[in-house]
Amino acid sequence: RVPSHSISETRVTRHISMQQQEAKRVLAVVSDLFFSVKLTDAAKRAGLALEFVKESKEVLAKAQQQPSLIIFDLNFEAAQPLKVISKLKGDSETKGISLIGYLSHAQGELKMQAQEAGCNMVLARSQFSQNMPQIFRRHSGLG
Repeated sequence: RVPSHSISETRVTRHISMQQQEAKRVLAVVSDLFFSVKLTDAAKRAGLALEFVKESKEVLAKAQQQPSLIIFDLNFEAAQPLKVISKLKGDSETKGISLIGYLSHAQGELKMQAQEAGCNMVLARSQFSQNMPQIFRRHSGLG
């Protein structure tokens, strides 16, 4: 007879390895084509699959697949980033996803609004750009 704890340990191990495989995806809600190239390059180097999303409904739908990270250009008004961030953090299925927003360094009020909406980290675009390799590595499970 197999002890029951080894069966549950196997299930937990299998669940963790499935989560690690799924944790290789990142969504980017970004409108700037030049910056998109930079994101794509950094994501590839970290071993992440990066998917660009332009509409709020699409972000909410794809978030159900549990990406490890969603990046928001907080100035991409057409995608309604603050509203989407609030919805993601208010949904028990998606509230655990890491959300990072970036903006112009002079936008203190928008930074506060994004934090209040539930954005885990809000950085100036230059700061985000500088720290992108480390951020992506952390969300790829490699470091």
